[in-house]
Amino acid sequence: MRAAFSGLIALFALCFSPAHAQDAPRWSLAIHGGAGVIERSSLTPEQDAAYRASLQRALDAGSAVLTRGGSALDAVQAAVEIMEDDPLFNAGRGAVFTAAGRNELDAAVMDGSDLTAGAVAGLTATRHPIAAARAVMERSPHVMLIGPGADAFAASVGLEQVDPSWFFTERRWQGLTKALTEAGLPIPDRPAGAPASPTASGDQGAEVAPPLNEKKFGTVGAVALDSQGRLAAATSTGGMTAKRWGRVGDVPVIGAGTYASNADGCAVSATGDGEYFIRATVARDICARIGAATAPDAAAQAEIDEAKALGGLGGVIVMTTGGAPAFAMSTSGMYRGAVSSTAPARVAIYADED
Repeated sequence: MRAAFSGLIALFALCFSPAHAQDAPRWSLAIHGGAGVIERSSLTPEQDAAYRASLQRALDAGSAVLTRGGSALDAVQAAVEIMEDDPLFNAGRGAVFTAAGRNELDAAVMDGSDLTAGAVAGLTATRHPIAAARAVMERSPHVMLIGPGADAFAASVGLEQVDPSWFFTERRWQGLTKALTEAGLPIPDRPAGAPASPTASGDQGAEVAPPLNEKKFGTVGAVALDSQGRLAAATSTGGMTAKRWGRVGDVPVIGAGTYASNADGCAVSATGDGEYFIRATVARDICARIGAATAPDAAAQAEIDEAKALGGLGGVIVMTTGGAPAFAMSTSGMYRGAVSSTAPARVAIYADED
């Protein structure tokens, strides 16, 4: 089964490769919205269409930057911010809740041209965590800031702050109550400022439907090559449902969930079981393999397989200096898409899509 998935993902990447275009792309962009047990039976036609439309919007935002000659950094930030504002994904608005009933957000960004990087963890009030990560990279002497200090820094440089209830979605709240009930843990009070419970109000609309019956890692990310040959990667997440004790996963750990290096010819954004992706240093090792002349799809799959051997599932998107994206996963699906100056936008969800 793994070999079949690998072949199909390689085929998906091949559709965007220079071999299928008259010229190598001047710019290229790939995105993901999380990997996991995502099967056709788990999504209604309406949900399937909604995810595809959202992925297309993210591609449109990033490609608009690249089309006008903008930087890879601006492009990945633009694409990720679209997904941070979309409740379909576990990032920004729509992020999962901690066991204490809070949304704690992590993000990272990296510039492959000079290896500068920025990361944040445990944000609760900054609307766009990816913008905060970039501000850490460009407007501070640090690489990672966490918790209230990270929010305070973001506010100090003028990034939009919101009430924590802005991130609330009923679907994620119901997911938390289900997880805590199954674990025998207490359910916290509904967050201040959150909409009234649908049970109390009688509102059972589509947005407040129960969580999808799926195990997915809804982290979002983007990797890009711009017309100046620069690579960049960006990743944003709400982490794990019912996480405790200030848990932080791989996303803001440079080299685990996010990495970019023009010297290696590689940019990576990952989604999956963070603890295992940290231990396997997935993103950095993919770039090291590519820098040592391993084919991008093989490098990506090798690292995904290494994380799986440790016990972790997930997926990655990879961009190279040749502009051909690679995709790899150890799951039945990953929300993903790609577009370049020589290939039209395409999106996919299931592992068997080409």
